[in-house]
Amino acid sequence: MYSFEQLKIFVAVCECGSFSAAARQLKRAQSGVSQSVSNLEIALNQQLFDRSRNIPVLTVQGTALLPIAKSILHQQLHFDQKVASLDQQHEHELVLAIEESLVDAKLLEKLSELADQFPITNIEIVSASTFDVEKMVSEGIAQVGIIYADGKMQNEMDFFTLGYNRFITVVSPSHPLSSLKSVKDTDLRNYRQIVQRSSQGKELWFSYGISIKAWYASNHLMLLHLAKQGIGWAVIPESLAASAIREGKLVSLNLEYEPNGWINTIDCITSRRHQSGPVLQAVCSMLKTYMKGEIFM
Repeated sequence: MYSFEQLKIFVAVCECGSFSAAARQLKRAQSGVSQSVSNLEIALNQQLFDRSRNIPVLTVQGTALLPIAKSILHQQLHFDQKVASLDQQHEHELVLAIEESLVDAKLLEKLSELADQFPITNIEIVSASTFDVEKMVSEGIAQVGIIYADGKMQNEMDFFTLGYNRFITVVSPSHPLSSLKSVKDTDLRNYRQIVQRSSQGKELWFSYGISIKAWYASNHLMLLHLAKQGIGWAVIPESLAASAIREGKLVSLNLEYEPNGWINTIDCITSRRHQSGPVLQAVCSMLKTYMKGEIFM
């Protein structure tokens, strides 16, 4: 039966080009390296090197087995790292659920730093509505979530504030509401509203349906695209609408009762069903640093 040590020496000889060079790299006697390869050949019943020249040359069999040997050694390293991470109480996996309107390239770029910091932890990032994120964290499906806070205390979760997001009311430039200098709530009720609704049929407390006519979508990006088509008016994050407004594809309405839009608190929630390990702590710390308690842009 072959051993990991024999495979390691076999790969080293291939990469170094000779038994002597491999021996120097491994800090072994050359005779020991040569004997280890010979024992591996006996165990496999395959000749791995042609030794008729001054330097060993891989045979057809050796060439075929080399990439597999490398793969086995890589898996062994991964296994050892996983065991070490368990000893250090690093989480084996972590699920991060994020309110869909808060997912952007900058946030994902920041989260990608976790790959090098915790190479053995499997991380799953889920984009969902605030209500669905809350449900995932409360049920222990996700260890950490980012949501819009409603001020209610959650017994099964801990939380802290990350920052804020401004929501504005938008329509297409061709929509009748776009011509009004000041818009009342009665004006809004007369036209179709495009409402974000979770998979549970819930609507955000600051953008729930008030119009007698409505379309529903599961995320704010769809609201934006539907509003651009002139379907109706929608309440979406200013950061999401900014480029469409600059390009003249959307108009921000001047609401008489809320001229500056809605500033909503962004909270990070963590499940009490899971221990707070190093990875979770690093994620929370990173999110605090990233958002800095400011308005999300």
